[in-house]
Amino acid sequence: MNKKNERNQYVVPNFSKSPAVDKVGVEERVSRFQKRSIKNESKVQGLKMALNMIDLTTLEGKDTPRKVKQMCYKAKHLHDVYNGLPTVAAVCVYPSMVRVAKDEVKDFGIKVASVSTAFPSGQAPLKVKLDDTKYAVDQGADEIDMVISRGKFLSGEYDFVFDEISAIKEVCGAARLKVILETGELVTLDNVRRASDIAMYAGADFIKTSTGKIQPAATMQVTYTMLEAIRDFKNATGIQIGMKPAGGISNSKLALHNLVMVKEVLGNEWLTNEWFRFGASSLANDLLMQIMKAETGVYQSSDYFAID
Repeated sequence: MNKKNERNQYVVPNFSKSPAVDKVGVEERVSRFQKRSIKNESKVQGLKMALNMIDLTTLEGKDTPRKVKQMCYKAKHLHDVYNGLPTVAAVCVYPSMVRVAKDEVKDFGIKVASVSTAFPSGQAPLKVKLDDTKYAVDQGADEIDMVISRGKFLSGEYDFVFDEISAIKEVCGAARLKVILETGELVTLDNVRRASDIAMYAGADFIKTSTGKIQPAATMQVTYTMLEAIRDFKNATGIQIGMKPAGGISNSKLALHNLVMVKEVLGNEWLTNEWFRFGASSLANDLLMQIMKAETGVYQSSDYFAID
């Protein structure tokens, strides 16, 4: 591949020669992150930071305007009796629900994200994917979460994947583009690294592990591999790319481990919701329970927290 991406004018590398990933080294590094102890004051700060990085999501065939409104209410009012809590970063919905969500969260500083490109399979012609994306943007989506064509990628058609992402990026306009790799289907860390590189050079503003529909999803090994790709891309181009692990991060301990990893691999600059997100709606309640425990000394029952 010998062409330039209009976005950054850097020569696109040959993706068939993406760096190999040292799987054993990744395992060792991740193990160290999981053993870090965190002081209580830093823990509370980390819990609130993680809360502010969540994309609350409802992506079901049975979604209704009422359900989306309920989720948006939770996004704005995470805990009615605890003052000073941050809001989540965004709510994520199907394109047909973008306008509903946009009306609900306006004036709260909460972004509206929408999945597109025949989510979650990605099995549709490019025109359908472009129309899907354009509709979401026209409805007011601030962010687009697209899926790559994993079949094409696994067949070695890297140019196809690159060109498709570039085309979607162009349709996004001012909306930020999160590119979902669906790492559970990519099989190897080498493939995760290669797909990360393709997405970033093609125009991704974020790279994201998973749709949440396939397991395994956001393992720390996969996230670490993607963080290293982001670091190398920044060093090569000067362009900062966001990261979003999604699926499988359901407890506060794992969220904090991820934040420690981000800090050590990429630095403090990434520790804001502009550059790091959690795609894990169920994580919000566990974070709230841990914050309330730190503040009051006792756990509140899960009955005090909305499921959606």
